[in-house]
Amino acid sequence: MDRAILGNMVPLELFRTIRLIGLNQGLPMGGKGTTLTVGRKIGESLPVNSVDELLQLFEELKIGIPRIIFSEESRIHIAVDDCFCKGLPTLEEEKMICDLEGAILEGALTKIMGHRVSVKEVKCNATGHEHCEYEVKL
Repeated sequence: MDRAILGNMVPLELFRTIRLIGLNQGLPMGGKGTTLTVGRKIGESLPVNSVDELLQLFEELKIGIPRIIFSEESRIHIAVDDCFCKGLPTLEEEKMICDLEGAILEGALTKIMGHRVSVKEVKCNATGHEHCEYEVKL
């Protein structure tokens, strides 16, 4: 990045506007196909080789603060505190809005595990939950 005056960060409000208005309202299916494709590619490109490295990088990149809250052989649940949606008004409908973050996890975990995994958001701050939560099917 070579922005000597403005630096390498943009306000969270701008990011939220692009995600929630630009993609959600400007693309078919609320932008889900686009965010899933982009998120998976981002995840695949992350320089991580283990789940621990992924969780650490997720926080370093300020995507959120992830932690494993449930783990068994075939699935794990990852809670993400301080996700981008933290502090948004609660949505009236049970609509999960953090599909990009889940797709990033999916792409990175698929690379780490060496086989396809699926990630689904099952809780979201924007629907009144205390954190965003993703179910990872291994």
